[in-house]
Amino acid sequence: MTITATSDQMQSPSRIRRVFRYLRRNKSLGFGLIILLALVLFTLVGLMVIDPKDAYPLSAPTRRAPSWAYPFGTDFFGRDLLAVMVVGMWQTAFIGVVAGGVGTFIGVVLGFTSAYFGGWIDSVIRVVCQILTPIPVLLIQVVVAGSLDKRDVTIFTMALIVVMLAWMAPTLVIRSQVLTMKERSFVSVAKLSGVSDMGIIFKEILPNLMPFVAAAFVGQIFLAVFASFYLAVLGLGPLREPLLGNIIWLAQAQGAFFNGWWWWPVAPSVGMILILGSLALINMGLDELSNPRIRKSE
Repeated sequence: MTITATSDQMQSPSRIRRVFRYLRRNKSLGFGLIILLALVLFTLVGLMVIDPKDAYPLSAPTRRAPSWAYPFGTDFFGRDLLAVMVVGMWQTAFIGVVAGGVGTFIGVVLGFTSAYFGGWIDSVIRVVCQILTPIPVLLIQVVVAGSLDKRDVTIFTMALIVVMLAWMAPTLVIRSQVLTMKERSFVSVAKLSGVSDMGIIFKEILPNLMPFVAAAFVGQIFLAVFASFYLAVLGLGPLREPLLGNIIWLAQAQGAFFNGWWWWPVAPSVGMILILGSLALINMGLDELSNPRIRKSE
């Protein structure tokens, strides 16, 4: 027992060291995770420190430059921009995770169904994806968001608008991977051993595709965050909510830079750059992890 415990204690730090060594080699993944962790800590600590009500109009003096009392300043509508950044990042992350998660889940289900079972199901899913893929997603999202009553638009509505066509890319990626994976020898052995189709999918193929699923999930979060951002910048988001895109749109509408209120659009712009930058770096790192052709050796 003593020898086993000692062996486990020796193996655990070794695994941790291997993870850190890999992150040092895979700089995209390492830097992306560091930035994302910093943003998560900023949001979590901020939610414990600030009053979320300060992120809404008439909660603070208007047009105050950054100071000790208001580190990020206040805007024309009397919102504390520090509170706006905290709440806005949480709402933006919520839209990204919900839309990205739903889109990836639908894509994984359709991709597995299409590639593994084939036949007319594969034909229908492939044709639908081929028809919808050339359609500009931005155009569809703008038309749908613009047709809604602004009073009915919420962060949940934004997530649903973003997720409408978010399943196509994961479907095509997972389908192509399953098509190659199901021809591998271990799948043939599982079939000869009497393993059911669901058993092969969940116990044999899916575990081997988890890096691809993770990369697709992060990629969909990136696209969802970006979509919610440009819809809000166009004035098609939930205008009362302190989404980062909404703050930039309102700052532009009020001529913040021309009036000398430079701090108003700067904070949300930097926040969006950090969010999108961290997700892009993580996606690049996961692509290296999931692609054996470019994966760096130990």
